[in-house]
Amino acid sequence: MTLTELNTLDQPALAEALSKCCGATAWVQAMSEIFPVADAATLFSRAHDIWYGLQESDWREAFTHHPKIGDASALKEKFASTSAWAAGEQGAVKQASQQVLEDLAEGNWRYEEKFGYIFIVCATGKSAEEMLALLQARLPNSPETEIHIAMGEQDKITKIRLEKLLAA
Repeated sequence: MTLTELNTLDQPALAEALSKCCGATAWVQAMSEIFPVADAATLFSRAHDIWYGLQESDWREAFTHHPKIGDASALKEKFASTSAWAAGEQGAVKQASQQVLEDLAEGNWRYEEKFGYIFIVCATGKSAEEMLALLQARLPNSPETEIHIAMGEQDKITKIRLEKLLAA
């Protein structure tokens, strides 16, 4: 989809397209109000600014729209609308050893127990081992520190997905 096409979508179609990039309702609503946008740089800049202006509850809502790292069944079932993008983002997990997959599952469980949301990482370009190392490195963080790291990762994911939306 080109930016021109995105600019001409009606509100329901625009909201649907944007929700594939970030699942926070408040972000989608605020983003819908900025259209039409002049160029991709403006789109990315406004997406970033709006994201950082949201509340923690909005960030947590966005996190619920992602499968756990390494959870192939969730990619296919619950996240069907973004499964192709998420599968590509997590593509390196397919080559992971059984031990790494088990360690990711255990780490995901421990992370979610501690922080109350799934481990969020911009997986694009990272191996399963790298993601596992990041998960393990972030587990000792305080909840206050971790929510800001997670929302920064979501911001990176959103930008990549906006780029994919424009390239579709």
